[in-house]
Amino acid sequence: MIRILLADDHPVVRTGLRAVFAAEDDMEVVGEAGSVEDALAACERLQPHVVLMDLQFGADRSALQGVDATRIIRERPDAPHVLVLTNYDTDADILGAVEAGASGYLLKDAPPTELLAAVRSAAAGRSALAPAVEARLSSRSRSSRPGLSTREAEVLTLVAEGRSNRDIGRELFLSEATVKSHLVHIFTKLDAGSRTSAVAKAREIGAIRG
Repeated sequence: MIRILLADDHPVVRTGLRAVFAAEDDMEVVGEAGSVEDALAACERLQPHVVLMDLQFGADRSALQGVDATRIIRERPDAPHVLVLTNYDTDADILGAVEAGASGYLLKDAPPTELLAAVRSAAAGRSALAPAVEARLSSRSRSSRPGLSTREAEVLTLVAEGRSNRDIGRELFLSEATVKSHLVHIFTKLDAGSRTSAVAKAREIGAIRG
């Protein structure tokens, strides 16, 4: 029996997922969590085999999010596998989750059969990337232009919100000089001559959320 923990801040999503797994003889939802903190506590208490993890919990950017929870969970002894299930499909989101130790990455519009197969693959210790995500990563690896790092994507996302270098530094705990250095690398990678151009090009190629 595959023990599953559902970590998502939307009760309706958790209810829908629970219904999908209830019909399977080899799966059992052992708990739900509506916040990162609850997910970490439930994970330790319930010992699931697979954690279905959303990436975004609330609008507070400074709070722990799904990628942070994934990293913390995967660093624990006898860690369960983490399968990200989210609406976000940017390169930065995907790479951040994989780097944090996620076994797989699925979008919430995936059909139930794909979700069930991914959970079984993750429980068996195999990679479980959605076909669309796998195609995105393959396309990225074939591209001659280097993609943005997770940190660069975070910086550019804040630029897109109209934040100043000083504000970005405070948000990400970086010096202004480091923020400027990241922007130089971003402009070079995207062949952009301005902040506006960099944001537009990054959104066009899916490097940051639109």
